[in-house]
Amino acid sequence: MSSTPIGIGLLGYGTVGSAVDRLLTARQADVERVVGAPVEVRRALVRNVNAPRSVEPRPGLLTDDFSAIRDDPSIAVVAEVMGGVSPTREWMLELFAAGKSVVTANKQLLARHGAELFAAAEANGVQLRFEASVCAAIPVVKVLRESMIASEVNAVLGIVNGTTNFMLTKMADGADYATVLAEAQRLGYAEADPTEDVTGGDAAAKVAILASIAFHTQVTIDDVPHEGIDTLDSVDVAFANDLGYSVKLIGQARRVEAGVVVGVAPTLVPHAHPLSGVNGSFNAVMLRGDAIREVTLVGPGAGGDETASAVIGDLMGVLGTSGTGFPRTAGVFRDLPLVPADDVESALYIRLDVKDEPGVLARIAAILADEAVSIDSVVQRASEGRAQLVIVTHTAPEGAARRAISSIEATGVCASRPVTLRVLAAS
Repeated sequence: MSSTPIGIGLLGYGTVGSAVDRLLTARQADVERVVGAPVEVRRALVRNVNAPRSVEPRPGLLTDDFSAIRDDPSIAVVAEVMGGVSPTREWMLELFAAGKSVVTANKQLLARHGAELFAAAEANGVQLRFEASVCAAIPVVKVLRESMIASEVNAVLGIVNGTTNFMLTKMADGADYATVLAEAQRLGYAEADPTEDVTGGDAAAKVAILASIAFHTQVTIDDVPHEGIDTLDSVDVAFANDLGYSVKLIGQARRVEAGVVVGVAPTLVPHAHPLSGVNGSFNAVMLRGDAIREVTLVGPGAGGDETASAVIGDLMGVLGTSGTGFPRTAGVFRDLPLVPADDVESALYIRLDVKDEPGVLARIAAILADEAVSIDSVVQRASEGRAQLVIVTHTAPEGAARRAISSIEATGVCASRPVTLRVLAAS
C-alpha cells in the first residue's frame, strides 16, 4: 500500500462536487483500503472563486483556471460535476489528451456527444465512466455494461426522473400540477427552472444513454421522442386511478424486429405492475431479456449525496483498474434503425369532451374501427349536455390511432382537444 496520495480534480463545486469532497474525506480509510493509497481532492474548478457557498472549501482548493487541473501531474482522474455541454465537452477532450480519466454525471453531454467522447478516451488510453449520469445511486449503467454484457437485454423501461415521479405521486393524491411543482421546488427536488424535468428532456437524455449501452447502437437525445407532465391534467390522473392505473413518466427503449423503439411519455401503468408502486422521488429501471427474464433496480434518483455516491464509485473503479479498464469502449458496434413514432404499437387512453347525444359513441367507435383500432373499455360521465368519454384501446400502431383521433375532432363533436396517453402492458 502506497503512502503517496492520489490526486482528484473536480470540475464544479456545487451540491454534488462539495458532497464528493466531503464523502471522500469522511470515508478516507475505506477508500484507501480499496485503492491502495490515500485519495484527496486537490483542486476544484469553479466559475467564481469568491462566490458565497453553503459549504466553505478549504484554502487553495478552488480555482477558476482550468489548466490548473489539466496540467497538474498529481491529479490522476477528474470528476466532472459542473454540467452543461460547452465548454465542458472541450475540457473533457483536453483532459483525455492530457492522459487523465474522467468520471461524469453529465447526461445531456453524453446524450449528445457520447460517441465522440468515448472515442477520444479510447484513443488516449484513459477511461470515461458515467454511472451518475443515469438514476444517481442506482447502478444501472454498471449492470448493463458489465454484469449483463452477454445477456442480450431487449428492453429497458422505467421511471428515470425523480422530480416528476414525486410530482405525479402527489397528483395521484388529488393535488394539482402548480401546487405539486411549487412543493417540489421548495423541497429541492425541482430546480427554479424545472423545464428539463417536466418536459421529459432529462428522462430522454437518460433513455438515449441506456439504449446505446443496452443495444450497442448509437442513440442520441435527438432520437428520443419525449413528452412531459407539464400539460398533464389532474382529471386524467383521477380517471386513470378509477380505471386501475397509476400515471408515471415512463422512459423506454425496446428492441423489436424493425429496430429500436425509444421514447418518454406520461403513461398509464396498471396498479398490479411493479412500477406502479414506485413513489416519491424514487427511480426504478426494469431490464428484460431472454437470459435474465426481468431484473428491476430501485433506488433514490436524485440528490447531492446520492449522485456523489455514484461519482465516487466510478472514481474507485478508475483508480482500481489499469489502462482503459473494462469494458474498454462504450460497446457501440451495431447500426440499428429507429422505429418511426407512427409505427410504434401501444394501447392508448383517450379522453374526449363530447356532446351527450345519441349516436356519438357509435360514430367514434366507427372512426376508430376504420383505422383498425379496437376498443378495450369505455367510461362515460355526463353532465349538463356534455360527456367526458374515456376510451382505452387495444394495442395498435400509434399513427393509426392518432389519425382516428384527428378524424374524430373533425366531426365537431369535441368541445376541446382530445387527451391521449399511452398505456403500459401489464407485463
